Amino acid sequence: MLQIVVTLMIGAAIAAVITWFIAHSAGRSYERKQYELKVGSAEEKSREIIDEALKTAETKKREALLEAKEESLKTKNELEKETKERRAELQRYEKRVLSKEENVEKKADAMEKKEADLIRRENILGKRTAEVEAQYEQGIQELERISGLTSEQAKDYLLKSVEEDVKHDTAKLIKELENKAKEEADKKARNLVVTAIQRCAADHVAETTVSVVQLPNDEMKGRIIGREGRNIRTLETLTGVELIIDDTPEAVVLSGFDPIRREVARIALERLIVDGRIHPARIEEMVEKARREVENNMREEGEAACLEVGIHGIHPELVKLLGRMKFRTSYGQNALKHSIEVAQLSGLLASELGVDVRLAKRAGLLHDIGKSVDHDMEGTHVQLGADLCRKYKESAVVLNAVESHHGDVEPTSLISCIVQAADTISAARPGARRETLETYTNRLKQLEDITNSFKGVDKSFAIQAGREVRIMVVPEQISDDDMVLLAREVSKRIESELEYPGQIKVNVIRESRVTDYAK
Repeated sequence: MLQIVVTLMIGAAIAAVITWFIAHSAGRSYERKQYELKVGSAEEKSREIIDEALKTAETKKREALLEAKEESLKTKNELEKETKERRAELQRYEKRVLSKEENVEKKADAMEKKEADLIRRENILGKRTAEVEAQYEQGIQELERISGLTSEQAKDYLLKSVEEDVKHDTAKLIKELENKAKEEADKKARNLVVTAIQRCAADHVAETTVSVVQLPNDEMKGRIIGREGRNIRTLETLTGVELIIDDTPEAVVLSGFDPIRREVARIALERLIVDGRIHPARIEEMVEKARREVENNMREEGEAACLEVGIHGIHPELVKLLGRMKFRTSYGQNALKHSIEVAQLSGLLASELGVDVRLAKRAGLLHDIGKSVDHDMEGTHVQLGADLCRKYKESAVVLNAVESHHGDVEPTSLISCIVQAADTISAARPGARRETLETYTNRLKQLEDITNSFKGVDKSFAIQAGREVRIMVVPEQISDDDMVLLAREVSKRIESELEYPGQIKVNVIRESRVTDYAK
């Protein structure tokens, strides 16, 4: 490449000289004739210049060639040095690889030896296993010969023995746990509840959805009906109660699901009968007076309930709503009497447990306050009662007792638990509530169907108005230990499938009889 550069430089110099020479000759052509002598000297000079340029170019060419050779030699030396270093590094790697290969070969040899040893041991173990299995089979056959049972029969016998032992231990453990729990928990609870019930006595009257008004004579029926029925229509329209005038002698039946309306209609009709003047205007006047009288009676009943329980400071609107509960029943149990009874039971239980008696009574008295408005407003009596207590600034303890007495929310205080227990006692005690005949018979039938569905049950009887069930079992199928488990299973099934007040006693009876005849 250096030679090419030098050659180009020489060519360029020559071209420059020639170009200059041609230009000079062309510019001075008219003088050629005049200066012929000078031309010779110019040619000589040009030759000298060309020779000088050629010498200079040759010198530069040689210098460039020397520099290129030096650079090439330097590069060659560096490459040789790098090559030597890499060769040395490769030799080191090669030594390492050879060393590792030797180690791998040694390990492979060791593994082959171990594998051969394992194969030898497996062969020995296989022979010994075969010998052991043969001896085991011989032992089983010998045992079957001695015992007279096959292996399957022996397994069944062993499983039955273990099952009987487990049943016995389970029944024994259940009895011990139940007895211990009853001794520790039921003793104090029973004393508290029995003491509270004995100290609290409240009268209950089963109320229905009809009221009967006695008449002095049957002629009064016609006057109540009026001309073309206008009197009876006016009375029914103003009170919202249906009057039933039938063949019943000297009596008129007032029918309606709202007891307050029935009471207003009853008072108004009785006053109309006494007054004797029965016409639409007089009926309207008497109904209005009866409505005011019922309102006053409700307020007085609420105040009397608070006075009877010994609670003061209840908001007047809540007092009025308490009196309204006199005309509300649940399964035939008067709601106001029930609330008073729950308040008294709550106070007695609270005194036994050392809790605030007044607060417990207050919570017990107001626990069903929502029933006074559940006919007029949407929602359950628990929700409505909580809203009323919140509206009239009752304490958080009373509010929680109202919300939790049916388990809708978790109780946060002991008073809430006391009110819940008192409510259950009041509702579940004998004679407190009544059921329809159909509901009662269905419950007894479901109770007997549940008990009859268990294996080993011969027959069952629901007695004591459904508060006890007696189960007769087959002695050959149910043992004494099985009876404990059966009673527990029946109780759990009844709790999960039936709804009932109070508790149901489950009696399991196993009786063995042997009969013979003397001839």
